[in-house]
Amino acid sequence: MGPSVDGLGDDIPTDMRSKAARFWARGDRKLRREITHWAGLPYSRLMAHDTVRMAYNVLLRRDPDPDAWEKYTDALVASLVSPDELVDRIRCSSEFRTAVRLHESSLHASLHTSRSDFIIGLPRASRIVDLGGGHTTDARGALVTLGYPYAFDELVIVDLPPDDRHPLYHSERFLVQETESGRVTYEYRSMVDLAFLEDDSVDLVYSGQSIEHVTEAEGDEVLHHVRRILRPGGYLGLDTPNGRVTRLQQAEFIDPDHKVEYTLDQLRAKLVAAGLDVVSERGLNWGGPAVDEGRYDSAACAANYGIFHEADACYLLALLAQKPS
Repeated sequence: MGPSVDGLGDDIPTDMRSKAARFWARGDRKLRREITHWAGLPYSRLMAHDTVRMAYNVLLRRDPDPDAWEKYTDALVASLVSPDELVDRIRCSSEFRTAVRLHESSLHASLHTSRSDFIIGLPRASRIVDLGGGHTTDARGALVTLGYPYAFDELVIVDLPPDDRHPLYHSERFLVQETESGRVTYEYRSMVDLAFLEDDSVDLVYSGQSIEHVTEAEGDEVLHHVRRILRPGGYLGLDTPNGRVTRLQQAEFIDPDHKVEYTLDQLRAKLVAAGLDVVSERGLNWGGPAVDEGRYDSAACAANYGIFHEADACYLLALLAQKPS
């Protein structure tokens, strides 16, 4: 039995109560089912018709086409689809991924999404070292927070003590964490200081947005230690700003704490000089045709999120290297 008009009470906004009451009094069975469904939703105060509109408006930035509106409204009323499932379907659509362009002002959020895509593609590993991998609010660290999908035995996060960091990256001092993915431990020290790690003891080293925070000479030292601590066949995953594109954006470094911003050629040479084999060269957030024309296109860099083959035309470089077996 559906709720009485009085039973709709606090669940329905005042301006809708009178309309709902009229339909209820008329005995409109379809509207009664819709009102019942509406009142029972755990988080939405919208009727099914408006739930569909809001989902389309927010995710696709347009109203639903008539067929989709009718299809999903009927499905919601009949409880064949939940509001969450409706949102999931739109999020997984090709239109959401390819036709809804992010705004220029959303570059930082766009880069965050692309870095998550890169991390999801890193190899499975039992023992991981994350260089500069502290998170400002989450004790699990950046690698786990950004979506590394595999369980591990230990993740060692090497990061500066909170008080020694640039104010942009300040956080509390986290302790050992037992997470759903595995044990997370912290070593508060410079990423240049990796002498505490044993030779051939690590399956994966991740350096996400960190090597640009040390000098070129210090970067060489970091990579020397990375090769030393990796087991034969172990991997280094590294993402960092692409100097070719960031120099088009502005003359100075894009972060006041950066010491260097590498081009693809420079970074590749650095990895090879350290004795690592470059397995793949990819880029995150393609800058579009403007890069080859010597221009920075902020709209393209924000909109073209994801992993791209043309690494040297992307805002971030994302390389995977391996210690020879």
